[in-house]
Amino acid sequence: MVEPQILFFWEDEKIPNNPFLPVLIYRQVLEKQTADKDKIFKRHFEKNGWKGGWTGVIFDYHHFHTTSHEALAIARGHVSVMLGGESGKEIDLEAGDLLVLPAGTGHKMLSQSETLVVVGAYPAGQEHYDICKSQVECPEAKDRIASLAAPQNDPFYGTPGPLPTIWKS
Repeated sequence: MVEPQILFFWEDEKIPNNPFLPVLIYRQVLEKQTADKDKIFKRHFEKNGWKGGWTGVIFDYHHFHTTSHEALAIARGHVSVMLGGESGKEIDLEAGDLLVLPAGTGHKMLSQSETLVVVGAYPAGQEHYDICKSQVECPEAKDRIASLAAPQNDPFYGTPGPLPTIWKS
């Protein structure tokens, strides 16, 4: 089992981030030589109750969600993302990595390989996500984020997996 890297981000002018839950980065949860990573990630997400799955890329503008947490798995290629808003942190991800964003966390694609394929999913009951670009645009953001339940299952490992333990403490 891969132990995730844990990152917290402070609120800024536009992005609330999440004052309670950290971002989780699982490096090489699927090894580089593993084929069909998109199918494997989708299978793990579905098995562990993460729904609304999609395949695509990450938006190239800062945004966050107030009605859902989000899992982003890199199935092919590599990407550089900015997490936490303009004053956040640049993170490089490659095929086999998994990023779990608690609601409110700003994220934006900075650059990507031509071969990038991302698989996204949301905890059951949260698959109807919103897209906010700033707290001004979503004035109830902080209240929605604070009232959103943490998922019971890790998107990749299920229960017991790192996410439920880390997000409860």
